[in-house]
Amino acid sequence: MSLLDLLNNDLKSALKAHDKQRLSTVRMLKAAVMNEKIKVGHDLTRDEELAVLTRELKQRKDSLSEFKSAGREDLLPAIEEEIKVVQGYLPQQLSEVEVKKIVETTINEVGASSKADFGKVMKTVMPKLKGQADGKLVNKIVNSLL
Repeated sequence: MSLLDLLNNDLKSALKAHDKQRLSTVRMLKAAVMNEKIKVGHDLTRDEELAVLTRELKQRKDSLSEFKSAGREDLLPAIEEEIKVVQGYLPQQLSEVEVKKIVETTINEVGASSKADFGKVMKTVMPKLKGQADGKLVNKIVNSLL
């Protein structure tokens, strides 16, 4: 089942359940997927779907940090709920320990030995972790290991 089919089913479920928050979030996700589909001109591959979901999750996490720094506590519950809904469509996230193991393996594969090899390591490790780990976490781990 494609992501679009899954979103359509969840949209119907949210409508029937009168879950306004979930309905709104699923509609936004569906719109983002449809816009990407129109942009690329073909049905999205699994990787392209993951890229859309990851982008939407990142936008919501950025909003969450902005709301916290601006002292807008009233907006936090809604954005946290949106984050939970978006995460429900993403693959299971790897733990920090699992990400560290993959980064260590990648460093050994590319023969990285200093901070100068940071770009080479990131370029190799990010496709392995696509949709399974936050880029900021990977960046932090690669920096600490080099």
